[in-house]
Amino acid sequence: MDWKLAAGLGVLLILPFFVTDSYTRHLFILAFVYAILASNWDLSLGYAGLFNFGHIAFFATGVYTAAIAAKTLGVSPMLTIPLGGATAALTALIVAAPVARLKGIYVVLVTFAFSQVLLQLILSQSHITGGAEGMVRIPALQIGDYKFIRDFKFGYYYVALGLLVLSTFYLLWLTRSPFGKSLLALRDNEEYAGARGISIMRARVLALVASAIFPGMAGSFFAIYLRVASPEVLGFGTLSLVLSMVLIGGIATITGPIFAAFAIFFATETLAGTRGMEEFRFIIVAVAMILVLRFAPGGLARILQVFQFKKNRVL
Repeated sequence: MDWKLAAGLGVLLILPFFVTDSYTRHLFILAFVYAILASNWDLSLGYAGLFNFGHIAFFATGVYTAAIAAKTLGVSPMLTIPLGGATAALTALIVAAPVARLKGIYVVLVTFAFSQVLLQLILSQSHITGGAEGMVRIPALQIGDYKFIRDFKFGYYYVALGLLVLSTFYLLWLTRSPFGKSLLALRDNEEYAGARGISIMRARVLALVASAIFPGMAGSFFAIYLRVASPEVLGFGTLSLVLSMVLIGGIATITGPIFAAFAIFFATETLAGTRGMEEFRFIIVAVAMILVLRFAPGGLARILQVFQFKKNRVL
């Protein structure tokens, strides 16, 4: 493990013992969820080169899987988290069928259209999903007699952190495996990769499915944590915020979007609490994304790599 990741994990592990304010813990929990979304989106976008807008749909699938399973069917809230990953993977498999044969803007259009179809399905099936009003009072996490809802978000913090750690190790292992290298080959030179025996369609389908599992689990946790499932999770604001985390952090880096997720989320929350800046926070994020794409296309992760390289040369 990189020493920086180890140090960061160490800080996050002990943080709740020093930060007892439930609101601050709440912000970290949401930052963990966004970091999972951004880093897994980077797998399909940065490594596989699939310009898809489907990850918000996978996240929403997890949200409503948990809501319906826990509230309507009486499934244990803890079990809905892996169940959300399974349903999101199945959803990704359905989306991947047409996407595997498409390129460029057509992938964007199909995946965005799927998100809109899912939104309309949620709104139209109000007897199941709650429609525009959503579903509320979803059962909270509980292990035996221990109720997470009464511990000032201490337990939820570690569940969210555990999901982020598992997701990060999973992505790092996947991207460093032969499969991850084959995705990079397909992204950089599809004809050459195909000539070397790499199945283009199979690789795209697997990349999309693999990148949907943890967003689905994060979506299930999100619903159980907030105890609400709302169609707002499919809104353009959520999509653009997560996409900005991927692009500003640096595509094909995994850790870059994670760091950017923390930076952008806490920056937007700080601006939201600053008088007179509430309406400008997303504009500032958009400007930051434009500047990064213009002057540092590799994102913050690449900037840090170049800085570290120059520092080592000086030493």
